[in-house]
Amino acid sequence: MEYMDRKRMKRINLFCLVMLVILICSACHKTGDETAAEGPLETTGKTSSPPAINTNEPLLLALDIEPDDGFDPLMGWGSYGTPLFQSTLLRRNADQSVSGDLAKAWELDDSRRVWRITIRDDAVFSDGTLLTAADVAFTFNQAAKTAGKTDVTVLEQAVVIDPYTVEIRLKTPQITFINRLITLGIVPAHAYGKSYGRNPVGSGPYRLVQWDEGRQMVMASNPYYYGQKPAIEKVVFLFMEEDAAFAAAKAGTVHVFRAPQMLAKQEIPGMIRHAVPSVDNRGICFPCLPPQNWQSPQGYPVGNPVTADSAIRKAINHAVNRRELVDGILEGFGSPAHGPVNMLPWDQPDSAIRDNNPETARQILKAGGWQDNNGDGIVEKNGIAASFSLLYDANDSIRQALALAVSDAAKKIGIEIVVTGKSWDDIYKLMHSNAVLFGFGSFDQTEMHNLYFGGRKEEALHNPGFYANQTVDGYLNAAMAAPTENAAIPFWQKAQWDGKTGFSTRGDAAWAWLVNLDHTYFISQHLDIGHTCTEQHGSYIIANLPQWRWKVPSRPCASGT
Repeated sequence: MEYMDRKRMKRINLFCLVMLVILICSACHKTGDETAAEGPLETTGKTSSPPAINTNEPLLLALDIEPDDGFDPLMGWGSYGTPLFQSTLLRRNADQSVSGDLAKAWELDDSRRVWRITIRDDAVFSDGTLLTAADVAFTFNQAAKTAGKTDVTVLEQAVVIDPYTVEIRLKTPQITFINRLITLGIVPAHAYGKSYGRNPVGSGPYRLVQWDEGRQMVMASNPYYYGQKPAIEKVVFLFMEEDAAFAAAKAGTVHVFRAPQMLAKQEIPGMIRHAVPSVDNRGICFPCLPPQNWQSPQGYPVGNPVTADSAIRKAINHAVNRRELVDGILEGFGSPAHGPVNMLPWDQPDSAIRDNNPETARQILKAGGWQDNNGDGIVEKNGIAASFSLLYDANDSIRQALALAVSDAAKKIGIEIVVTGKSWDDIYKLMHSNAVLFGFGSFDQTEMHNLYFGGRKEEALHNPGFYANQTVDGYLNAAMAAPTENAAIPFWQKAQWDGKTGFSTRGDAAWAWLVNLDHTYFISQHLDIGHTCTEQHGSYIIANLPQWRWKVPSRPCASGT
């Protein structure tokens, strides 16, 4: 989940440094006519004789990809995006199909418990040592021991068959384990230790040159990489707050800047607006149980007397105008969300409802026994007023705006939602007893299972609302045990809505999904980023970074890292 506070002081210092660079470089910045953009890119400013680019200079990216635990795949690095320094066995393509990266061949046996994988024989780590099946087996076995952010709890053992063949054996069938083959970067058995995250050795397209925590990360192309050599040799990631990044982009001192949707309509001379569709969603998780006399495994209270009633949850889902949220709060950069997996093959389109329908919402409340008996504008039932808190990350202005908009919609149908911003440390303690505005969205179907499965909770964020439906659990388990990803799709869809029940609004309305975000960027007009793909929550535009290239050779406007 998100983190903000730990490195704020370092980023304030970086802001000051950026401001100094901007002052020095301002003489390079000119305005006038801008050349037309290619492909889906949208021009946002006008320049004549725009700042020129030296094709030998580093690429400067104002993208906050910095992980808390370093660049260690076993601790979650790359799980939502691209590990950059490491290779993975497989990769997921834009159409959600799967192809090989390190793996030349792979198959799942008839028991659906053993993956047999043959890897390429020309993969070399950035320290010059050969990557073999022993490194693959070590990576998966170590991930199971580490118990980090990479979920391999179903792994029994990874076994070396020969120098380039490995078997990954599971305790039980789990088709979604293929996502571990796609996302888990392979680490070297000989060089892995406590300091690996800060000194990564890998077989990916890049190698780490320098990391100043909270400020910047410098990387260069890996000379041993078996794939296509990156077109841009040196890349610098600058970790800065939005205001500093936006100022640097306007001054022409960074080449790529990820802008919040609220700023994306602005124009930046010499840069091109680029909106990337994503499955990065925002939604409200409701506590689905009444207050309990027991606590969560982490020792926190469970249950809410208002949101435990499905009539409340359904009414809110029907009352909210999701299109208005997209057009108003996201400035049009996004789409309405009716579930957690919109735009993915396992989405259930039949689960969508007609929202912006307060009259239907009022009827649902009335049928559920909720009425305003004292004329205060808030409906009640059994002496309990329909009032509850909605928590959001206090550092996130988009979530704040979404929460306030939902509160306004709920007020019109007689539900009082008290919107409160808090730190994630506080939210984690309260999320089982209060509604929370979360962000999720992954190509890994396991996330749906984690959000809705009513069985044993592996982590606090697994089904934080303690939703439970045995029919839904049956579908989720059947999907996990399916022989192929395609064979699992009908079960994923039925878990959402099977015509009678499901976790979607047509069924139990365990969540109120609101919007899918477009990830919005400003790109230097001199930079060709090729074809970009749909992104996930927590991922950035860099999936195809090795293919990026400069369009026009010339002189640099600014330099320095």
